Amino acid sequence: MAGKDKSDRKLSASAAQEALDFHSRGRPGKLEISPTKPMATQGDLSLAYSPGVAVPVLAIAEDASRAYDYTTKGNMVAVISNGTAILGLGNLGALASKPVMEGKAVLFKRFADVDAIDLEVDTENVEEFINCVRFLGPSFGGINLEDIKAPDCFIIESRLREIMDIPVFHDDQHGTAIIAAAGLINALHLTGRDLKTTKLVCNGAGSAAIACVELIKAMGFSPQNIIMCDTKGVIHKDRTEGMNQWKSAHATVTTARSLAEAMDGADVVLGLSVKGALSDAMIRSMAPRPIIFAMANPDPEITPEEVAGIRDDAIMATGRSDYPNQVNNVLGFPYIFRGALDVRASTINEEMKIAAVHALADLAREDVPDDVAAAYQGNRPRFGPQYIIPVPFDPRLISAIPLAVAKAAMDSGVARKPIIDLHAYSNELSARRDPIASTLQRLFEKVRRHPRRMVFAEGEEEQVMRAAVTYVNQRLGTAYLLGREEQMRETARLAGIDLDRPGIELINARVSHRLEAYTDYLYARLQRKGYLHRDCQRLINTDRNHFGACMVALGDADAMVTGKTRNYSTALEDVRRCIDTKPGHRMIGVSLALCRGRTVLVADTAVIDMPNSEELADIAVEAAGMARRLGYEPRVAMLAYSTFGHPTGERAERVRDAVKILDRRRVDFEYDGEMAADVALNATVQEQYPFCRLSGTANVLVMPAFHSASISTKMLQELGGSTVIGPLLVGLDKSVQIVSMGAKDTDIVNMAAIAAYNAG
Repeated sequence: MAGKDKSDRKLSASAAQEALDFHSRGRPGKLEISPTKPMATQGDLSLAYSPGVAVPVLAIAEDASRAYDYTTKGNMVAVISNGTAILGLGNLGALASKPVMEGKAVLFKRFADVDAIDLEVDTENVEEFINCVRFLGPSFGGINLEDIKAPDCFIIESRLREIMDIPVFHDDQHGTAIIAAAGLINALHLTGRDLKTTKLVCNGAGSAAIACVELIKAMGFSPQNIIMCDTKGVIHKDRTEGMNQWKSAHATVTTARSLAEAMDGADVVLGLSVKGALSDAMIRSMAPRPIIFAMANPDPEITPEEVAGIRDDAIMATGRSDYPNQVNNVLGFPYIFRGALDVRASTINEEMKIAAVHALADLAREDVPDDVAAAYQGNRPRFGPQYIIPVPFDPRLISAIPLAVAKAAMDSGVARKPIIDLHAYSNELSARRDPIASTLQRLFEKVRRHPRRMVFAEGEEEQVMRAAVTYVNQRLGTAYLLGREEQMRETARLAGIDLDRPGIELINARVSHRLEAYTDYLYARLQRKGYLHRDCQRLINTDRNHFGACMVALGDADAMVTGKTRNYSTALEDVRRCIDTKPGHRMIGVSLALCRGRTVLVADTAVIDMPNSEELADIAVEAAGMARRLGYEPRVAMLAYSTFGHPTGERAERVRDAVKILDRRRVDFEYDGEMAADVALNATVQEQYPFCRLSGTANVLVMPAFHSASISTKMLQELGGSTVIGPLLVGLDKSVQIVSMGAKDTDIVNMAAIAAYNAG
């Protein structure tokens, strides 16, 4: 049905072979099981299995709810099919459905961090299927039914929901319905229609079609304004041929007997049928500004090109990824289960589905970040006829949809573990897919308590404007955009960015009343470094980094972020002409490396090229201070190619001397060195050196030189799958952060938040 993550058309021979190669290379299939606890020692095994495992066994026997605390049940979904309706391929059997079910399990993990396992049940007998699945409740937190033919799927889901106390959800029905309903809400909004008076035709009476109609009725659509059709025509009250209890529930009183008659004057048509079902004449007969959801796959009932040739006022959605407004089930099921699991819901009810609909619809109306624009090959979509449904790779889905679903579960009384702090829950959801998010959340929270005035030096850049808008929307403070006002407003107009909102100020350096004060300040700093007064005036007039840095230096702003349009060293040089190093400190660059659930600070990654022993000691002090400001108790490793004297060499000697300097200073943090990186980061290797002063693995790494720091962080990012934030400037007297050239709006917002945090 519509929107399943599958091929949109028949594959060529080469593409078909590529698909087979993809599934067969390495370990066959798409899934493996990895332990979440260490299994390295006999002690680990004794805790994981006998005798240690007896303790949680007894705890669960005493209180069944503890299974959620001591096992995977609370984050585990079973994806179950009998293969009677595989994609658009038909009844090919349980075993043939396995690649699809494995794929579904992968999507659960990829998009919502839900663990899932596929189960293929080899029977077409409804009672046998139900009896097989009904006893699986203790193993799973939820059941996702998939690719089961109608009407069997209705019976199976209904019965299992009655007899199981965990969510049972047939995605072919409800997934399509939820995404289509979200798009429909936005299409109605764009065309000025009301839910209660809109005339809708649904062509198709299978599982997805019936679920769509049931859901929109639950949302307030008037039943008498909905006509459902199948291959035999309109499903009306007087019809007896080809009827069943599910179709009869949606029979209407109407004189229309054919699809063509039903569509005459219709506002909306939902197509969940077959290619070519909608004719040119039918589309012409619809009301002005019609809404056409042609969701048959792999080929829609009518294509957008065909509709465009008939009329130019239609809003269209399909199930295909090569057209705008794809009704894609992956927008729903991972996040719906995420929210349901997190509150231990006993079911997924109508309230939860409707909450997901509205969350999706609302998200499509918000400004689109760079991560979403990337999915459109850089063509940033804006809410309108070509963008009424979010795209699958929108990173905001993970925090928006589960939150809405969880809240609806609590409000409707099916949540067995209510979430008290929904704001904190939203932050946790973001951290599941974005490793940066968890590290930055506490910074954001502190800044919200003490909002800061932030200079965005490159205000004419679209990404910088978007970052400024987000900064204000996130309640982090006031945003000052530097640039030519006419140019900024024109760029904003073309990009659909609203700059006329409280908290955003546009500043043109050339006409600022502070020009003279900034020029005099800069001249006082540079007059003995070869600069004339007119040189300083020119820098303030024409260079936004100098103007913005002077704003911060003289207290007209709290912090600044720059770097989008020029390289790091040039931007740093501009800033240093205006702002000194903090008295008693040394300026360095610190990068945050987020690797496999742990955060490590790496220094110096930006400023000091080949530090001597004294400078290495200073770097350690500054990096440890930064670690504490971020909420970590520093354990500093002074890295080298050698470990505690072996092998020896001049560069290792410099690191050893830095440790001695720290000894003399009697610093208040753990440190040791020189040591190789594996000793610093691997507890087992570290145990070979019982005299090592570190109480655990290091979380601050001081590199012996700038080049080694830069090389190692970039290798971590590219080869190790790590996320690296920075370099962050540490040690300046005023707070300035520099992003990398070409940074996305989310990167700029994150660095602005760090700058605001350090300004405190």
